Amino acid sequence: MAIVTVPAEARRITDPAEIKEFLNAHGLRYEVWPLEDRVDPAAPAETILAAYAPELDQLKQEGGFVTADVIDIYPDTPNLDAMLEKFNKEHTHTEDEVRYILQGHGVFHINPGDRPVFAIEVWGGDLISVPLGTRHWFDLCGDRRIRAIRLFQDTSGWTPHYLPDGVHPGYEPLCFGPTWLPAVGKADS
Repeated sequence: MAIVTVPAEARRITDPAEIKEFLNAHGLRYEVWPLEDRVDPAAPAETILAAYAPELDQLKQEGGFVTADVIDIYPDTPNLDAMLEKFNKEHTHTEDEVRYILQGHGVFHINPGDRPVFAIEVWGGDLISVPLGTRHWFDLCGDRRIRAIRLFQDTSGWTPHYLPDGVHPGYEPLCFGPTWLPAVGKADS
């Protein structure tokens, strides 16, 4: 289950309904989908995509997505650090960034511009959609593990558009995990 933190306000949200309300108010879509009762999250990509076909078809229809895939990142993924460098600097995209987390976890930072930056730590079962043009960046947590379904509106995938005034250097990944600590700060990264 996701955890939202707003470091500037020393605020942490762990209640699913409050998380959904907070993220919706910022233009982000957040849902919790069934996980292991449908398919083993470690199943082959084709099996995963087939198991979630009804939901993916609905998202494709709603958002104009034309393709979906499964990304599978482990600590020993070749060129992992170079791959992460593409995600961990503040950027935008020209299409929505939709992820359904199957295994592992990571953290999206969102910079709304007119309000404080906040972070969403996502876990297996969490679906998040970051709208096109939203200033954000992504970090893996300390276990450097994530498996997720991704949707794309362009078959070539998305391209990050980096922002020269990005605020990402001032923020830690803020991964807390299911046994989060009560004080806001870096607990597990």
